[in-house]
Amino acid sequence: MTAVDHPAARSTDPAGALLPTLAFAGIVVALMQTLVVPLIHVLPDLLHTSPSTASWVVTSTLLAAAVVTPVAGRLGDMVGKRRMILISMGFLVAGSVVCALSTSVAPVIVGRILQGAATGTIPLGISIMRDELPREKMASAVSLMSSTMGVGGAIGLPLAAWTAQNYSWHALFWAAAILGVAVGAAVAAFVPESPVRKPGRFDFPGAVGLAAGLVALLLALTKGGQWGWTSPLTLGLIAASVLVFLLWGFVELRTAEPLVDLRVSASRQVLLTNVASVLAGFAMYATSLTVPQLLQSPPETGYGLGQSMVVAGLCMAPGGIVMMLLSPVSARITGRHGPRITLMIGTIVIACGYLVGAVAMNAIWQIVLVNILITAGIAIAYAAMPALIMGAVPLHETGAANGLNSLMRLVGTSFAAAVMTAVLSTMTKPFGPTEVPTHGAFVTTFLIGAGAALLALVVAAFIPRRSPAPETAAAAVVEPERSAAR
Repeated sequence: MTAVDHPAARSTDPAGALLPTLAFAGIVVALMQTLVVPLIHVLPDLLHTSPSTASWVVTSTLLAAAVVTPVAGRLGDMVGKRRMILISMGFLVAGSVVCALSTSVAPVIVGRILQGAATGTIPLGISIMRDELPREKMASAVSLMSSTMGVGGAIGLPLAAWTAQNYSWHALFWAAAILGVAVGAAVAAFVPESPVRKPGRFDFPGAVGLAAGLVALLLALTKGGQWGWTSPLTLGLIAASVLVFLLWGFVELRTAEPLVDLRVSASRQVLLTNVASVLAGFAMYATSLTVPQLLQSPPETGYGLGQSMVVAGLCMAPGGIVMMLLSPVSARITGRHGPRITLMIGTIVIACGYLVGAVAMNAIWQIVLVNILITAGIAIAYAAMPALIMGAVPLHETGAANGLNSLMRLVGTSFAAAVMTAVLSTMTKPFGPTEVPTHGAFVTTFLIGAGAALLALVVAAFIPRRSPAPETAAAAVVEPERSAAR
């Protein structure tokens, strides 16, 4: 049997450095998502442009991440996952340097696109773990890697705010470049190339079609509030995305080596896990968007807590620490009850956190507690998703399948941004020369977050108890699920 089609995990990392190296890579990539958050309100002045143009500094990264993540996963299956992580770090470093050297908006947007192109590192890292680690270590490793997105985002906000407040904003991007170089060096030194490959021809038409559909959809979601939800441009982009996806699906089903195997993706376990991922991504970003605004709202409103961006970021940081600490707990739940039950428990915890937040938002400690509850649930839920995906797809499609699952989470965050922004911008009251969200607006966002989590719970309940792909190398991850069903 060749290294290309080897059906099982190869070996452990003798130095014990593979897992921390991949986790470090995941945290650095996640940092890019919150890197410019402290600068949002001053970007127009810093880049000498309008607020609408400056907003592309954020939007461009999201679009790049959505387009590149599934493509990187497929290329990882074809040419090597380690190689694709190194290429991703090259994008991250190049984008960071471009931003650090720029003083106008156009090159900064280009740099942010390059940074977003590195997002595929996390699903690629999970896929390497499946190929390299022994089965008994898979659940804990996947849990740790899955938590890096939340950990990086949580610790990145206060660090970025502190750096921007005390140094030039260019220092943020120089720091990102240094971290990217460090990750690349660590991956080159400690992460072996996976022997599991699926050689073939890359599906360029599929990649172009997926990119076109995603860009149209995500542009409508992220810019709809600014353009108007019923404007011809917004509605036209939504209609275009539907037509493109229909045509893309028709072509992919007739392609010998598709970018996304829709037949595998349509299997009950994969499909329902991806739907739950959209809802979990929604629930994760809802708190990231709502809680900082509540913490920074003026106390004169009667409900705002009047904190600075740095303090607001520090209030969010414990959630990231909790996500990291819960990794072994998630692994134990999966080992005993299976990833399906782990996902259901996570969604219940998320819902409880949001419901507590709807009635307890009068003090900083209450907000910190609510954020910890929500992020704890997200850590548990996110740890289960890759295990469910890897238990249902062939070994040689792990990268593409994990990339698609990560894409579903990104789509969920985009929906959350659209919905929460609409609520907070429409339910307002006058405050001096401006308007601020009302207390009811924040309560509504918490209730919507709880609703998304509960809907994810319902979806997870219909995920099959047994894996449809018992030949996969991740069988040990889902084996407890099978035992529970007997």
